[in-house]
Amino acid sequence: MTLSNLDFALLGAFFLLSLLIGVFLSKKSGSSSRSFFLSDSNMPWWLLGVSMVATTFAVDTPNLVSGIIRKDGVAGNWVWWSFLLTGMLTVFFYAKLWRKSGITTDLEFYEMRYSGKSAAFLRGFRAIYLGVFFNVVIMANVCVAAIKIGHVMFGFSKYETLLIASVITVLYSMLGGLKGVIVTDFVQFIIAMVGSIWASIYIVNLPQIGSLDVLFSNDLVQSKTAMMPDFGNPAVFVPIFLVPLAVQWWSVWYPGSEPGGGGYIAQRMLAAKNEKHATWAVLFFNFAHYAIRPWPWIVIGLASLIVFPDLTSLQSAFSDLDPSYIKDDLSYPAMLTFLPSGLLGLVFTSLVAAFMSTISTHLNWGSSYVVNDFYVRFLDKNASEKSKVAVGRVATFLLMIFAALIALYVLEDAKESFDLLLQIGAGTGLLFILRWFWSRINPYSEIAGMVISFAIALLFFVDGKMETPFFDFLEDYQKLIVGVVVTTLGWVITSLVTKPSKQETLDAFNEKIFGGEAKKLSNFKYKITAFFVGTIAIYCALFAIGNFIYGNLLYGWLLLLVFVVSFILIYRMKKYLF
Repeated sequence: MTLSNLDFALLGAFFLLSLLIGVFLSKKSGSSSRSFFLSDSNMPWWLLGVSMVATTFAVDTPNLVSGIIRKDGVAGNWVWWSFLLTGMLTVFFYAKLWRKSGITTDLEFYEMRYSGKSAAFLRGFRAIYLGVFFNVVIMANVCVAAIKIGHVMFGFSKYETLLIASVITVLYSMLGGLKGVIVTDFVQFIIAMVGSIWASIYIVNLPQIGSLDVLFSNDLVQSKTAMMPDFGNPAVFVPIFLVPLAVQWWSVWYPGSEPGGGGYIAQRMLAAKNEKHATWAVLFFNFAHYAIRPWPWIVIGLASLIVFPDLTSLQSAFSDLDPSYIKDDLSYPAMLTFLPSGLLGLVFTSLVAAFMSTISTHLNWGSSYVVNDFYVRFLDKNASEKSKVAVGRVATFLLMIFAALIALYVLEDAKESFDLLLQIGAGTGLLFILRWFWSRINPYSEIAGMVISFAIALLFFVDGKMETPFFDFLEDYQKLIVGVVVTTLGWVITSLVTKPSKQETLDAFNEKIFGGEAKKLSNFKYKITAFFVGTIAIYCALFAIGNFIYGNLLYGWLLLLVFVVSFILIYRMKKYLF
């Protein structure tokens, strides 16, 4: 495929707009580290909510969803749909708490909640562990997806793809800070949604497919359309439905779906105008992330089963691509090769936008850890605001370089990376939920959880790369459960045998966050009710859209009615929630 002049014009205009936003905001963002990393905490909920959605609309996410569908059908998406419960927990229990803390990064929480040198060590270690190593792996995974799309659609080498996609991203991230990222995210999300919806409509009307009716009548596709797994087959519903809903959502730390909030989601909450804006932002994010965004990807993933029914057909179509990249997640960019000029440029631009929104967020988030929680905390406590911003910009550049190197020489598949990240975070989720409320949790609890979960993930990952794996008798979901059980026991036992933080530290924390120990569980009945009602509402919206697409109008309208009634109930409780 080749891009026409119109396609290049669309892409060029988008690059120029993104760069101009960064340049326009550079002076204000560069005035202080709080401006650079939190936009002076004055952002409205709708802009923050869209930014959260844009960030998680990574270029690898459509690939991931398509790969899941080809293997486990639409119901296979429960492995990430289950994280809605994590998101709703953040909405109704933790969004206000993060905003009330008044900190710059979520790692600063450690020295607010814990005491002693162990708290300082934990903050510094997590700054490097999450801000650099973990963050770089996430960005590298996004870069791998970009490499596949660039090669499949246009024959770009992996070096050309990363160079084209990364340069502008790094520039506006270095110049505009978080505000530049958020404003650009807004534009990028609109382009990304328009591109994915338009592409799905065009693809289902290709001669090879015909229409939605023809698509859903195909035998290969019919076996994959169910939104719920086959409950008569434990080998199917246990790993993709039962484990995610019963164990995974509360026990696993995963970027963008952290139990109790964290990472770049916490960064957006901390950048909100007030607690109400922080809460509404996360609520909107969960609605858009789970209910609205997945369906264009799902439709294209199902259509790929007709055009590329197996990996052999993909390998035949793209014979010059490195065989290590021939996975089911390649099906999404493969389907986009059928788009015409103009639409091709828009969709390519939308994919570039998805790449840039995710990478720019991770660059700003990672550099905020490097500056605030490592450089200033341990190397130069008296650093000027100018030097903080300068270090942040250098860190932004270096993080991109490291991510590109890992993408080029280490990672291969979106689902493999997704499973690895789940395994690394297995067992730490409950710790992040309870640390706000259970005084026994201390820095050693977090260190134990982090070390144990990483060691188990590394063990399984290395074993899986061996010619004769020792743990081959365990399925991926069983390995996840092992990680959850061992890690949870590890940090709980550590909490019980070590001393809690100093009482004065705990008292100061409770007073600042809750208004006193006695108010920790205030309005709990309203919050837990809203948690369940909100979860039901968004799942109903997700399935309502699906039923409308499938042509099941009665079910679609009934589910939509439940969604509306549920949100009316939440709105009537707003004074207790927001």
